[in-house]
Amino acid sequence: MSTRIVVIGTGYLGATHAACMADLGHEVLGVDVDPSKLAKLEAGEVPFWEPGLPEVLTRNIEAGRLRFTASYAEAAEFGDVFFLAVGTPQRKGEFAADVTYVDSVIENLAPLISGPAVIFGKSTVPVGTAARLGARARELSPAGDQLEVAWNPEFLREGHAVQDTLHPDRLVLGVDRDRLGRAEDVAREVYATLLGEGIPFLVTDLATAELVKTSANAFLATKISFINAISEVCEAAGADVTVLADAIGHDDRIGRKFLNAGIGFGGGCLPKDIRAFMARAGELGADQALTFLREVDTINMRRRTAMVDVVREQVGTLLGARVAVLGCAFKPDSDDVRDSPALNVAGQLQLQGAGVSVFDPKAMDNSRTLFPTLGYSASTLEACRGADVVLVLTEWREFRDLVPADLDGVVREKRIVDGRNCLDPELWRNAGWTYRGLGRP
Repeated sequence: MSTRIVVIGTGYLGATHAACMADLGHEVLGVDVDPSKLAKLEAGEVPFWEPGLPEVLTRNIEAGRLRFTASYAEAAEFGDVFFLAVGTPQRKGEFAADVTYVDSVIENLAPLISGPAVIFGKSTVPVGTAARLGARARELSPAGDQLEVAWNPEFLREGHAVQDTLHPDRLVLGVDRDRLGRAEDVAREVYATLLGEGIPFLVTDLATAELVKTSANAFLATKISFINAISEVCEAAGADVTVLADAIGHDDRIGRKFLNAGIGFGGGCLPKDIRAFMARAGELGADQALTFLREVDTINMRRRTAMVDVVREQVGTLLGARVAVLGCAFKPDSDDVRDSPALNVAGQLQLQGAGVSVFDPKAMDNSRTLFPTLGYSASTLEACRGADVVLVLTEWREFRDLVPADLDGVVREKRIVDGRNCLDPELWRNAGWTYRGLGRP
């Protein structure tokens, strides 16, 4: 059954959700205040790199199921199902999340809604936000209590966002228990195709739905920082963290996913979300509950400094050393450089006197915008030409597939530092290279 859906915010989350909802057969209107972003999307161009999304976007624009606007009035007239998908960045100078954009949507949209409607929040927000927004929306809207705010958090992995939207491992819906209305029924209509696949559908209260998302991110961040802390012990003891992770990962209570030691996590979600979670717990008087996340964050940031120390140890002095950096996106299959450990390491090396040459298959433009003073190359070989040391900092397939013969005649010194433990140490050592992994002997 087709529903007329409005998706507000056409960034990474919103553009993906809008295109995928249209792919499920719904009529979708995307809303954004950025005219250049809208122009790109209307032309079938995705303003960021996400595998498979351009095809879904183009297919649904051409089918007439998906279009875009900057007008809230048009959006309010078009739909009675609204998805709120704007950003919640970290507040400047604080740990807390900035919910300005979320508040702005309610302030602009709610007064224009005159009939029964549901606003589904998808953005990651501090617990308590949904209830506050619901009260404000009812206050502003001519529809009053017939305008509902529910929360339907996203669990997208960059690089797999289309798959995660169309075939998620679970759907979570938080509803206002004090005024049960149509939200659950509407969600079941919107997601009928997914529910037909047997995807688990968990209906809960608003606060639990908000906490599901932040808790999932906090757990993943903790798991990554745990293995990186163990990696530091392995370094001191001469043990191999990758074999250790394989061994403990066979325990199904632990699992192998996210037990990859290296230079740590980054991106637009995990770092700012665990900080916002700590800040919100403090506001609620539960600050002691999440003090461990401060250490998780500290371990993660320490990995970047440790990487710089490893490079210095390899070349003797960073002053005048030529360093090739392979990868600047925070993870492969993405052009996102927000809080990227790779880019942070590259910047630190340059500040300490190294000549840095960076290459990434997709994130070069975003990197130049953020770090314009770094040296950028057009290919892996160009980045490695004359290098005293090669660093693999994002585990793109083309870097994982490198063999020593690719670089033998290109570099000045045969040294490689594997910041993601994604290469075969023996292959490189047997070819006469100095190989250095993190947490490996």
